Amino acid sequence: MFTLNVLHFLLSVLVLFQLRQEDRLSVCSKLCYAIGGAPNQVATSATAFFLQIYLLDIAHITPFHASLVLFIGKAWGAVTDPVAGFFISKSKWTKIGRLMPWMLGCTPFTIVSYFFMWYLPPFVAGRVVWYLTFYCLFQALTTLFQVPYSALTMFLSPDQKERDSATAYRMTVEVLGTLMGAALHGQIVASAHASDRCAVNLTINAADSSSSLSNASNLAEPLGLQSHGREVYMIAAGVIGGVYLFGIVILFAGVKERDGKLNSNTSGFQSDSFPLSFGKYDIILCIPPLVDPYALNSDKAIPFFKGLRLTMKHGPYLKLTASFLLISTAVQVTPVFASPCIGLVLPTA
Repeated sequence: MFTLNVLHFLLSVLVLFQLRQEDRLSVCSKLCYAIGGAPNQVATSATAFFLQIYLLDIAHITPFHASLVLFIGKAWGAVTDPVAGFFISKSKWTKIGRLMPWMLGCTPFTIVSYFFMWYLPPFVAGRVVWYLTFYCLFQALTTLFQVPYSALTMFLSPDQKERDSATAYRMTVEVLGTLMGAALHGQIVASAHASDRCAVNLTINAADSSSSLSNASNLAEPLGLQSHGREVYMIAAGVIGGVYLFGIVILFAGVKERDGKLNSNTSGFQSDSFPLSFGKYDIILCIPPLVDPYALNSDKAIPFFKGLRLTMKHGPYLKLTASFLLISTAVQVTPVFASPCIGLVLPTA
């Protein structure tokens, strides 16, 4: 009897050790997960730094309409965040997971919308509507990617340390992606903003500011300069579109989404105890029960508004949100002063 108990105990320990090893994430899996989110940061960084310059310098949209496009697009992205979260939380489990289909499905449309966001249409009168449409579409699609991608962290492993480690990998690669987006896009489109273009573009922007959108088609645009600027921006859009494809392939190939439920083969080892006898001493060895790491600590869910109040009272969250808003504002304002071709045109008497 003693021998059988020892064998049962050792077998249980081995099975539990194997299950804990399965919960661990390899460095390759963490890198694949981190690389999968980099394209969004690359594209977002390139858009934040260069879209305003593109609208003013290449598309020759007035500063008012350019600001309108950027403001409405950002507002639309904020609106789609909770909507995307609602529908994603209601989605069903599939063979490739519950979150992965959203990322795979929206990536091709994100690439198309990003490319056309940098495309210069042949017409002039409807350019504001063109860029507003594709910028809003791009914001919505990036939200449909980013929300499930961020939530995927909880479905990588039931081990909190492994999830924290994967998050550290993701944050590091996202920072590198932000820097790469600005540098890569900037190097490609640098020739479109040569100093000899500034005098021409400044004159065109001044004429645009004093004319309405309906008669903007009467402006004579330098075809050679406009053609070169259009080409380099489309090349940059194509390169970043390739980065999107590379990222989603690496994410799909190297990351396995878990359903957040315990496997059926673990049910027999929950809260097991093994009595062992050593002469006149009786020892009971217990194996801790396996619990669902994704389950709530309480059977009663916290109401939405109560959870929102608790969140808004959390000091670190408020500091992080304020820092994020200040950084985002700095990124949006920087392009106004970064390009020598952008400036205030004062009316002359």
